Amino acid sequence: MPDQVTELNESQDDRVAWTPSPAYLQRSRLKRFIEHRGMASLPELQAWSEQDPGGYWDAAVKELALEFSRGYDRALDRSNGIPWARWFEGGAFNYVTNALDRWIDAGRGDDAALIWEGDDGAVTRWSFSELAEETNRVGNALRELGVERGDRVGIFLPMLPETVATVLACGRIGAIFTPMFSGYGPDAVAMRLKDAGAKLLVTADGFYRRGGGVPMKAVADVALADAPSVESVLVVRRSGEDIAWSEGRDHWYHEVVGRQSDELAAVETDASEPYMIIYTSGTTGKPKGALHCHAGFPIKAAHDLAFCFDLHADDTLFWMTDLGWMMGPWLIGGGLMLGAAIVLFEGTPDYPNPDRLWEIIERHKVTVFGVAPTAVRALMPKGTEWPRRHDLTSLRVLGSTGETWNPGPWQWYFEEIGGGERPVINYSGGTETGGGIVGGNTLGDIKPCSFSGPVPGMAAEVVDEAGQRVRGAVGELVIQQPWVGMTQGFWNDPERYLETYWSRFPDTWVHGDWAEVDADGFWYIRGRSDDTLKVAGKRIGPAEVESAAVAHEAVQEAAAIGLPHEVKGESVHVFCVLRPGFEASDPLAEEVRRSIGKQLGAALRPEEVRFVRDLPRTRNAKIMRRVIRAAYLDQPVGDVMALENPAAVEEIRSARRRG
Repeated sequence: MPDQVTELNESQDDRVAWTPSPAYLQRSRLKRFIEHRGMASLPELQAWSEQDPGGYWDAAVKELALEFSRGYDRALDRSNGIPWARWFEGGAFNYVTNALDRWIDAGRGDDAALIWEGDDGAVTRWSFSELAEETNRVGNALRELGVERGDRVGIFLPMLPETVATVLACGRIGAIFTPMFSGYGPDAVAMRLKDAGAKLLVTADGFYRRGGGVPMKAVADVALADAPSVESVLVVRRSGEDIAWSEGRDHWYHEVVGRQSDELAAVETDASEPYMIIYTSGTTGKPKGALHCHAGFPIKAAHDLAFCFDLHADDTLFWMTDLGWMMGPWLIGGGLMLGAAIVLFEGTPDYPNPDRLWEIIERHKVTVFGVAPTAVRALMPKGTEWPRRHDLTSLRVLGSTGETWNPGPWQWYFEEIGGGERPVINYSGGTETGGGIVGGNTLGDIKPCSFSGPVPGMAAEVVDEAGQRVRGAVGELVIQQPWVGMTQGFWNDPERYLETYWSRFPDTWVHGDWAEVDADGFWYIRGRSDDTLKVAGKRIGPAEVESAAVAHEAVQEAAAIGLPHEVKGESVHVFCVLRPGFEASDPLAEEVRRSIGKQLGAALRPEEVRFVRDLPRTRNAKIMRRVIRAAYLDQPVGDVMALENPAAVEEIRSARRRG
């Protein structure tokens, strides 16, 4: 826990960058919700949500017009304790009927529900009716292959239209799906299938990335040798490459699904009935299987999209994600439950050119767009001419999550993509929380890199090591009341769930992030609390060091770690990726090192700055600092199944050996 007040670093832009116009206020769903509750302000709504979470979430599902096939007796049941709170007890809720059937029944069957763009430029559009028909066919196919209510289905697919239909089909028949990153290796796939006890796996022959083929079925075949519970494999034909085939076990998606009826009634699932097990990876220990239910994660996703991002049924939502990251199921469930069209992209942001994302926004008239800050940092050095080639005026809201912002990239995103007129809604939460803990909204002012505060309905707080509220200093981000969307524990491991999140303070969820609230009430995430640096008694989050590093004109991206030091206890070491046009050299490293010290103070000047070609990151763009630290110390790096670029680990490992 920080033992001194840490100032906002000097590179922090403390001005208000965006203020809502009358048009934003008039359109705001959150403003309308506040008015419907007879309240005068967002702080009043937030205070009520913290005092009466059951009343708040009861009102929220009614505001969103979500349909329960059987009414619930009470919104919140705490009888088993806050960690095991149950929502909408006695009710029946299937999120798929809310994502599809209710829009078709409302006469919107021909409206766009899904827009897909492949790495190769291929485009597919499905209406709500077409998506529902494909979902029903997949549901019938799963049943033909022996999947029953409560069975687990592994989904190891890229972002395809069939991926969405498969996710929804599982919910429609009451099966539980386990999403996996499309870039996983065999060990990662096998571990998830085995731990979940999956009965069936849905995968593809392969997919495209940067114009080349990426095998999937071959990876799945190796994984299946260590996943004996899997009885059948359904294979989507995407790449057309030759693949190995196991007769009796393997089935072509187009053959089995193609012969099914497009009629299928949804199972009346209980509100708290599981629908997804999604695994989170750490650098140590077995990944944790967060268990989520029908009236949990999908409702939280819809709620946050409505009240943070102001998503409406006439919007087109594009969030750059993979199914294996929580933002994939979040996009599918939340976007469709609000009646918006969702955009899926198979490829990468800079292929074939660095304007691929801006091209997609223009082509499909995207109105709400979300991306990880890492992608923005990577695209910035390519130049402003790329986004300026495109008409981005369809955009109304910009979103971001996954990593902490630095002021420079935030400003570039705000100015170059948003034209200095669209709000950047910062959003931070986690797989286990089902969505955001802190976030922005379109009702109030926004400072660069900031959050407006807790997401409505989240009793978030920043506390010191004694669990007491702090302001103007870095503290632990905690949640002090239950919320819709919280995991129902870890699959087959309830004790680990309690130990991970509930063991530090009574009835308080400790998320593992450092946070800070400034004098004006704006919130900031300062990095993972287990990544905190402590130098000669002074504590600082790595994000502050990294922001100071990228403030130098030569640095595109940075990761800060602490290493043992016999005098200081710990010293700061920074790994930097240079912008194009700059050459790595000892004088430049010293210049960056001194620049960081000038901003943060001499005591926090890094021991060394090293330049690398890339930083180890997951497919959802999170930089894995603990992997960097272990690799540099030539120690075991633990679970790196989610890494997109394992070669970066070896570069860092060899850097220490080179001296």
